[in-house]
Amino acid sequence: MFKIFKIYTNNLLKIAFPIILGNLGFILIGVGDVIVAGRHSTDTLAAISIATAIINCVTIMGIGILGSISPVLSNYRGEDKEAEKYFYPSLKFTFILSVIIGFIIWGMIPLIDKLGFENHLNPLIKDYFFITAFSVFGAYLHCMSKEFLQAFEIVLFPNILTIFCIFLNIFLNVIFAFGCGFIPEMGTKGLAIASLLVRYFMGIVLFIYCYKRIHIKRHEDKNYYKDLLKVGIPSSLAIMIEFVAFNSITVIMGRVSGIYAAAQNIICTITSIAFMVPLAIGNAAGVKVGFTNGAKQFTKLKKYSYTALAISTIFMASSAIIVAIAPGVITSLFTSDPVLIDVCVPIIYTLCFFQVFDGLQATFAGIFRGLKRTEVIMAGNFVAFWLVAVPLGSILALHFDLKLAGFWYALIIAAIILCSIMFYNMLHQFKKMDLLKI
Repeated sequence: MFKIFKIYTNNLLKIAFPIILGNLGFILIGVGDVIVAGRHSTDTLAAISIATAIINCVTIMGIGILGSISPVLSNYRGEDKEAEKYFYPSLKFTFILSVIIGFIIWGMIPLIDKLGFENHLNPLIKDYFFITAFSVFGAYLHCMSKEFLQAFEIVLFPNILTIFCIFLNIFLNVIFAFGCGFIPEMGTKGLAIASLLVRYFMGIVLFIYCYKRIHIKRHEDKNYYKDLLKVGIPSSLAIMIEFVAFNSITVIMGRVSGIYAAAQNIICTITSIAFMVPLAIGNAAGVKVGFTNGAKQFTKLKKYSYTALAISTIFMASSAIIVAIAPGVITSLFTSDPVLIDVCVPIIYTLCFFQVFDGLQATFAGIFRGLKRTEVIMAGNFVAFWLVAVPLGSILALHFDLKLAGFWYALIIAAIILCSIMFYNMLHQFKKMDLLKI
């Protein structure tokens, strides 16, 4: 039994480990933004916290849809279909999607003044919105190329590129936020410009890599677009539901005080670092489950699923213990403001319990993407986050005056409910597979 577990673990980690590095790199790019913003001023940190909270709710829709490329093409490969020819339609799909999302972001700028934030933050938030809208295509081009390569289990170069961009991002953030030579100090606007340059650099470099590795030819297949939307829309809505829930906490508490928005950003950044590991395990599971699902190898499919869940649980429990040992030290990496540190530290203990279940649901989501049953993810996320986390959190935070901690108590309950829904549905799906074998 242990030998079988070891084999399946090794197969998953061969795909997951480079993705883990890349995912950590991706989130560390965001960490760089938070650190530089926090060192510039608390207002700068509060402004980008609020701006990214709102923008992410829009851009994540596209990221979720593009995230369907890898499991869809993995299923095609399992069915012995030629998958390389779908790069051109993927590129076309990405461009159209990025134009739509960019215009949506621009359209939201006039609403900023009406959302009730502190008046001195509004101009900073608007600047960040305007510049970020231009960067959407760069981000989506990178995401599409990465997902396409991942379907073929080519994961090393895309994630090495992401690691390199951590340092590029910090360098550009410092230059544009604080000024250097002929470049003036631009604060929030400078951080947005740095992100734009990094996103296009990542997207263009990875596109060139794909162009060199894969024979690109014009190919149109309406069924491919239908498959992307069939898998991608429920998946993206599920991610969007979770993102909107998390970021609505930033917006709600930001209206109470900018310091709570800044605290929520720091706390989410801390949990996101650990979250990248089960997310990568989920991506690897999506590829392996997708291939075995297409090939009708149901016994292997189940073994990959259970192995992925075990790896995620062990890792997230271990990381929770590490974070709980030194919450003050970890928080001080992001800010030197003692008031902000005092807000963050008590909530981090709550976060440690939450992240075990959050990691588990991320891996479940990867399994369901491989099964092409993403409607389960969407329904589960809606129940957990919008019927439980947000309303219960609002009551605890505002009516019982628990402030930000109230939302995190509610998030723990929501994560447990979500994992229960996904586990039940996974077992139900496996029973249907057993009937097909009879």
